[in-house]
Amino acid sequence: MSQIAHNTQLPELSQYRVKGEIPVPVLINWLTLAAVPLLCFFAWRSSLRGDPVTPPLLLTFGALLAVNLLLYLLTGQKTLQRRGFITLITALFTYLAVQAVEDGSAIIWLFAYPPIIFYISESRVGVIACSGGFAGVVLLFSPLGDTIFNAPYTTSFRLTMVAVLAFEMATCYILDQSRRRSKLGLLKLAADFEFAAKHDALTGLANRREALGQLDSEHQRFLRNGRPFSVLLLDIDLFKSVNDSHGHHVGDALIVLVATTLREQSRKVDTLARWGGEEYLVLLPETDSGEALKTANRIREAIAAKSVTTERVTVRATVSLGVASIHAQESIDRLLQRADEALYRAKTLGRNRACRYEAGPAA
Repeated sequence: MSQIAHNTQLPELSQYRVKGEIPVPVLINWLTLAAVPLLCFFAWRSSLRGDPVTPPLLLTFGALLAVNLLLYLLTGQKTLQRRGFITLITALFTYLAVQAVEDGSAIIWLFAYPPIIFYISESRVGVIACSGGFAGVVLLFSPLGDTIFNAPYTTSFRLTMVAVLAFEMATCYILDQSRRRSKLGLLKLAADFEFAAKHDALTGLANRREALGQLDSEHQRFLRNGRPFSVLLLDIDLFKSVNDSHGHHVGDALIVLVATTLREQSRKVDTLARWGGEEYLVLLPETDSGEALKTANRIREAIAAKSVTTERVTVRATVSLGVASIHAQESIDRLLQRADEALYRAKTLGRNRACRYEAGPAA
C-alpha cells in the first residue's frame, strides 16, 4: 500500500479492495447465475416463434457461461474467468443486436454492457470495448448495415438508441474514473495510517511497536532454522546537555542526523527503529556478534564524523552502542536486556564506543 500512497496515476486497482466493495469474481459469478436462466427463458420464447437458430445459440451461450463459472470454481483463475466472461457477453450482445432477437427489443440489453465492462476490467479495456461496441451499433444502423444485416429498426429508434448509448457510455466512463479515484484515495489514506502506526513521525524510522513485531518474527525464524541475528541499542551521548545548551530544535536535528546515518550504514534487510527519545534499535538478521560489533563501530564512526550546523554553532554528536546476539532458547526480553547492559557498559567506559555483551568473566 505504501507504493500506492506515492502513486499519482490511476493504477489497476482490482488487486486491492476497500470495505463494502464487491469482488470482481463474485460479481461475475452472480451475473452468470442470473444470465443462464434468462438465456434459457428467451431460448424457449424464441422456439415458440418457430425460430430454428436463436434457441440453440442462446442455450450455447448459457452453457459456455456456466462452463466459465465452473472453470473458475475449479482453478481459481481470475484473469481467465474475466476474459472468458467479457468475450462471451460481447459475442452474445452482438448477436442480439444483429439478429434483432425478440422483435428487435433484445438490443436494449446493450445498456447493461458499459457498467459491467467498466467495473470488471481495467479502465483502458472498458474504453476500448465500449468504443468498439458503439462503432458496431453505428455500423448496424447505417445504410451499409442495412445492406449487410437488414435489421428491422426504425429511424427514430436508431437515432434514440445511438444517442442514449453514447450518453450512457460517457457517463459510465466518468463515474468509473470517479470510483477509481475515490478508491485510490481510500487506499492512500489507509497506507498513510498504516505508515503512521508503524513509524516515528520525526525520523521516519520504525517505532518501538513495529520493531518489537520485527524482533518477534526474526526470533520465530531463529527458532525454526537456527539462523542467528543480533541487535544494536544505541544512545546519543550527553543528549540532555545539547537540548539544554542549544534548544530542542538542535536536539531534534541530531536525532534526524543519527537516523539518516543509520539508513546510510545499514542493509535493506535491517530494521531501524527509534526505540525512544534519543535511543535507537537496529535489528541485524543473519548476523553473528562479531559482524554486529563491526557494524556498530562503523555506524559510530560515521555519526561522529557528522555535525549539525545552526546559525550560532556547529554541534557534533557521538553515540554509545550495546551489541547482543541471540542465544539458544533465549527470549526477546533477555536479548534486549543483554544489549541494554552492553550499552550501559559503553557509557560507563567513557561513551562514543561499542560494547558487546559477553557472558562470564570476560564481561
